[in-house]
Amino acid sequence: MSKIQEKLKEVEKTPFFTLSKPYLDFIGKGTLYNIIYILFAVVSLAIPFAFLVLCIREGIFSLPANYIIGFLLTWLVVLFAGWVGFQLWWDRKSKIRDINNSEFVAIPMVSDIVQTFGEWIGTFMAIFGVGGGLLLALFGAGDILYTLGIDFAPISLMIIGPASGLITIIIFRLFAEMMRFIAALANNTKEIAANIKNK
Repeated sequence: MSKIQEKLKEVEKTPFFTLSKPYLDFIGKGTLYNIIYILFAVVSLAIPFAFLVLCIREGIFSLPANYIIGFLLTWLVVLFAGWVGFQLWWDRKSKIRDINNSEFVAIPMVSDIVQTFGEWIGTFMAIFGVGGGLLLALFGAGDILYTLGIDFAPISLMIIGPASGLITIIIFRLFAEMMRFIAALANNTKEIAANIKNK
């Protein structure tokens, strides 16, 4: 029987059995989650340029000069928000929770992603609301939003943006902490059961 087991171990070391090992290691470790953080960081940088392309297609540069200047400054605000979002995701990527001490890998990792996502959306809303609304109001470009199909007054952006951003951050953090609580509860329950069994 031992010879059969030794033979099986030799067979398992052949390329036929180890072909998918890099992929299995990839999905079994934190590397997969690193890619999610990098992906969202890239998306954050891409948003301002997608916004610029959309506005160009809508004919933003055919409007009067003051509208164009107001739009370009507003776009700089969106670009700033995208850059802050990129830094947020990149910073969180290097601070991924240590999952080696937990039997549950997905829950703590997903909770971090949920929390970071909420911080990203909330920060973007606050920056765009204050900066974009202020610039639109200063340049008297209230109708520029109507031209782009957005029925929103600049002053509303300045109020709703930060308020919505703060609420978004709080709600997402609440969900993230609830997920971490479930993982911690499960880990602690298992440890308590093991200690009781050893007594």
